[in-house]
Amino acid sequence: MFCYQCEQTHAGKGCTKVGLCGKEPQTADLQDLLIHVVEAIATYAHRAGQLGATDRRINRCVVEALFATVTNVNFDPDRIAEFISRAAGILELSKDLYRQACNQKGKPYAPNPRFEAWQVPQTQDQMLEEAKGLSIARRLELLGPDVCGLQELILYGLKGMAAYADHAMILGKEDQQVWSFFLEVLDFLCSEKAQDPASLTEMALKVGQMNLRVMELLDLANTSAYGHPQPTVVRVTPKKGKAILVSGHDLKDLDMILQQTAGKGIDVYTHGEMLPALAYPGLKRYKHLVGNYGGAWQDQQLEFEVFPGAIVMTTNCLQRPRPSYVDRIFTTGLVGWPGVRHIADKDFSPVIEAALRAPGFAQDGPEQTITIGFGHEALMAVAEKVIQAVKAGKIRHFFLIGGCDGAKPGRNYYTEFAQLVPKDCVILTLACGKYRFNKLDFGQIDGIPRILDMGQCNDAYSAIRVASALADAFGCSVNELPLSMILSWYEQKAVVILLTLLYLGIKGIRLGPTLPAFVGPGVFGALQDRFGIRAITTPQQDLVDCLGRR
Repeated sequence: MFCYQCEQTHAGKGCTKVGLCGKEPQTADLQDLLIHVVEAIATYAHRAGQLGATDRRINRCVVEALFATVTNVNFDPDRIAEFISRAAGILELSKDLYRQACNQKGKPYAPNPRFEAWQVPQTQDQMLEEAKGLSIARRLELLGPDVCGLQELILYGLKGMAAYADHAMILGKEDQQVWSFFLEVLDFLCSEKAQDPASLTEMALKVGQMNLRVMELLDLANTSAYGHPQPTVVRVTPKKGKAILVSGHDLKDLDMILQQTAGKGIDVYTHGEMLPALAYPGLKRYKHLVGNYGGAWQDQQLEFEVFPGAIVMTTNCLQRPRPSYVDRIFTTGLVGWPGVRHIADKDFSPVIEAALRAPGFAQDGPEQTITIGFGHEALMAVAEKVIQAVKAGKIRHFFLIGGCDGAKPGRNYYTEFAQLVPKDCVILTLACGKYRFNKLDFGQIDGIPRILDMGQCNDAYSAIRVASALADAFGCSVNELPLSMILSWYEQKAVVILLTLLYLGIKGIRLGPTLPAFVGPGVFGALQDRFGIRAITTPQQDLVDCLGRR
């Protein structure tokens, strides 16, 4: 195996024996093969699409396959092998779709010769043998770190975008332009153009551009189904009683669990990136959705071990379950771990039964709350108040401190930075990186909370809308606002959000805790020159630089 798609990759270079995420070599190799099959599908489907022929089954397969290979989603080699087998059928469907389109339009059949004679292996052993020739390490040797890294940057951006597109699709929001773009980019990655750094850089920014549309679709999907998030006080300590913990990002899964547990005497808690669900009117109406438990994903083994109920993982980030709770943790959707019971049909009865068997919380914990729900609609409602506070000199600067959290040392930087932010500045935050400081008391400025939790990682869309609105109000560009972005990354959704920010021309982003291993020195130098992107240093120095006191 060779994998360097996440921030915690071994020695900052790549995992070669076993993933630090817990991914075994055969799973990593099968995921490489799955991506190869998806690329083959795309070469035919993209050509068919150019002739006006599409098939939703192809779109769904491509998006789900990409999402299944995101870090900390699916660790089960048997399920990845099953996905490859299903994708083999979609590959034949794509070939037929292209042939038929050529016949109907009177066009010559001109597939990518790389895949025309290639066959998807049938057995898992054959799959693993085939995967040996598909290693990223091999391409690194052939293409060098910059070209190979740019190819992977694009692919990882697509993986992150696929996660958002899948969530939107589940709630009924789709766009054929988006599906066509996935196919176009995968086809591009299989072409000779994908060895040209300039073409690769241009395509990476196009991925960022399309992701803006995908995040818009997901925002529309979530708010159409459950209303716009509202500022909401959330309990973060447990209540006495039976309990189910729901982690991940998929709001519909949480909704179904709440429906199926109604009247059963079970309290439901959110965990990790599911915390923002508590601010949606359509979800917080459930009285047994009582609060949030725990923090970010990297602490789950400790937190799940002492949680006295059942646990459901709806999306990433899953860690290796400990024996102490393996019989009461469940996966659904694209998530998987060998030996963990999977809820494929969305009948959460086994989860409910496990929760009723477990002891539950013996007593209430000491009450503690935080406030969440500052999405773009909520902030737009108080925009004039914020603008006046800036003009009056009461708010000097905004800091967007957010992104992924993780287990690797160095992330205390974000806690220290937030604590150092002067009292006349406001902190915007989103994604699970906020758990580094979201339970601290930052106070208010004229009734405006100094920390504004904007939601999940995909709610970067809200941050973009708010920043654009502020820029319009002050008659300047976003880069001229008193706004600094201090971002943390871990996996591929953070990668695609970064590409979106770069597409929008946002400059001066500080990124950490370490730089992506797949971004070669030449590429990073170009990003520095063009966008002023830089690695974090120390909280003290970066704060001084952001506030302009050099």
